[in-house]
Amino acid sequence: MIIEKIETFILKDKLSKSFFFSQWEYSERCICVVKLTASNGEFGWGEGYGPANVLEEGVKLLEPYVVGQNPLENEVIWHNMYRKTLDFARRGILVASMSAIDIAIWDLKGKILGLPVSTLLGGAHRKKIRPYATGLYFTDHKNPAKDFTEEATKYVNQGFKAIKMKVGLGIKADYENVKKIREIIGDDIQLMVDSNHAYTLREAIALCKKIEPFDISWFEEPISPEYYKQYSELRTKTSIPISGGECEYLRFGFHQLLRNNSVDIIQPDICASGGLTEAKRIAALASSYGVDLIPHTWGTAIGIHVALHFISNLENIPGRMYQPDFLIEYDQTENGLRERLTNPKIKMVDGMIEVPDKPGLGIDVDEDVLKEFSRSNVTIQNNI
Repeated sequence: MIIEKIETFILKDKLSKSFFFSQWEYSERCICVVKLTASNGEFGWGEGYGPANVLEEGVKLLEPYVVGQNPLENEVIWHNMYRKTLDFARRGILVASMSAIDIAIWDLKGKILGLPVSTLLGGAHRKKIRPYATGLYFTDHKNPAKDFTEEATKYVNQGFKAIKMKVGLGIKADYENVKKIREIIGDDIQLMVDSNHAYTLREAIALCKKIEPFDISWFEEPISPEYYKQYSELRTKTSIPISGGECEYLRFGFHQLLRNNSVDIIQPDICASGGLTEAKRIAALASSYGVDLIPHTWGTAIGIHVALHFISNLENIPGRMYQPDFLIEYDQTENGLRERLTNPKIKMVDGMIEVPDKPGLGIDVDEDVLKEFSRSNVTIQNNI
């Protein structure tokens, strides 16, 4: 059995209302998904995190090193892709292209063997994962936080036990917004903040000191991902756990974070940092340093299901009789690709999401919806 074909689909969903964070504004979703078909007719799906058009070109570059290969030999295929790109793309979008292909291979492999990806990874230590709501982006440039009360209240009413909000507007504005959200959600719900590397070290220290009383579970990307030593210094200046890693690639990039004691929590995006094959290695590396791992997710439900299987396989270190809940990021911004592309739909029951137990990733892509979003992509391109 061999992989016979790779197909890419650039999907676009125009948002009804744009939103922004400390760096950029979004008016649409644009994601590249990948379909691998084997000679027995089985197929697997993957997705990459990053600029969709560039990612697609990366998949095309790697295609000759994947087509004709045995889909059960995912590590061999991964290594060939890695060798092909090593001289000119040790970080960045080509690694995301590798990731999309690798994820599709795991989905395909699971379907061929009739086993869920969690089993292929070594087994599920847990059957349910606790999602945290990623939201509270900014929607109005004159009053960025004007919708925060309604949105935060909605998450509480939906049963979320953890919420991550955006900061990065300036220390004074961030302090007021964090204070406001903590008052709305109460003391029993976890609260995390994410500045998307908006601050200098001095500013990050100042903000940490002001928001420490609000019981922040972690401060995500407080400063530029380039400054490993500054991350390490920040950790010594605050009681808030520091997290980062969505801008890192491969185990080698995460080793820089870990060897420099930069973070309390690493956050690889499996759709960018090397796929499931490399995520397994990154997890082993993190466990050897005693650092927690909570993946970054952003995109379609394909990526969320990838994270569900991966998190279910993470070891309990240290072990104890009553284990804490493991968290998964569950973006709540408008996203038709996340809500409509796959079946069954993601369901949160009693604040938890079950790990799928069907073969592969446990989902089917609705190809009518796939065509719909692909057609909208063609229309947009023709109008440029």
